[in-house]
Amino acid sequence: AWAYERAGGFGEMLSLPSQFAPGGTREGRFWRFFFPALTANVGFWATLSLNIPDFSRYVRSQREQALGQAIGLPSTMGLYSFIGVAVTSAALVIYPDADPKTLWDPVVLLAKFEQPLVLAVAMLSLCLATLATNIAANVVSPANDFAHLWPQRISFRTGGLITGLIGVAIQPWRLIADPSGFIFKWLVAYSALLGAVGGVLIADYFLIRRTQLSLAGLYEKRGPYWYRGGVNPRAMVALAAGIVPCLPGFVGTLGWAEVSPGWIELYDYAWFVSFGVSLGVYWGLERRTKV
Repeated sequence: AWAYERAGGFGEMLSLPSQFAPGGTREGRFWRFFFPALTANVGFWATLSLNIPDFSRYVRSQREQALGQAIGLPSTMGLYSFIGVAVTSAALVIYPDADPKTLWDPVVLLAKFEQPLVLAVAMLSLCLATLATNIAANVVSPANDFAHLWPQRISFRTGGLITGLIGVAIQPWRLIADPSGFIFKWLVAYSALLGAVGGVLIADYFLIRRTQLSLAGLYEKRGPYWYRGGVNPRAMVALAAGIVPCLPGFVGTLGWAEVSPGWIELYDYAWFVSFGVSLGVYWGLERRTKV
């Protein structure tokens, strides 16, 4: 509302011609840009999708968790995405002298507010939103994992603190300092790993076990999920098989070695490639073992 009122609309967002159309800056390259961006976004959300059981386990039925996610996630993320694009477009009109390459950053935009009270409320809201988002998406799952590794010594709270310290140690600000590198190198590469993990999970739960889960067996040392010393060799083979096709493209993207352009193009679909390969390999290995 603030951006719309100050700019007299949403700026050029709705009237600016496509940058991929003839005459644009990326003529004819829409699909070459779209699929890597889609892969990066899928990789971004794959983390939360893999650890969604940390939250959905508290619901009383499958219908509740499916309905909640179907209504809550697409609507809110669609709204947030629109707000980000709309406010950035309007901000270019409100602050014509600002650097358009940095004005998309909420911190940069808020720094241009002149009223101290408005600035304080906005920064507090931004801090709360960032904290709440990171706790939900990035802390709950690893905190549980650390607590399960050594439950006698590591509580959920201690696991959260360990996660926070590791999060600072890997210096994530270096990743987001270059948006292009963050999206097309880090997130796409990350999606190759998460896609392979997701492929094994989906194949095991839906194709092999037909959604039948032994709750007690999850906690039995010699139960149906113990495999060989707590590790499923077939799952590890499928995991590796899903990641390997993406490695040449990853190496070529980083400039570590010269690779065929075909590998780079395949790498653009990293999540989908790793997911499909790991799912197919795991399903085939499990079926062969049972036969």
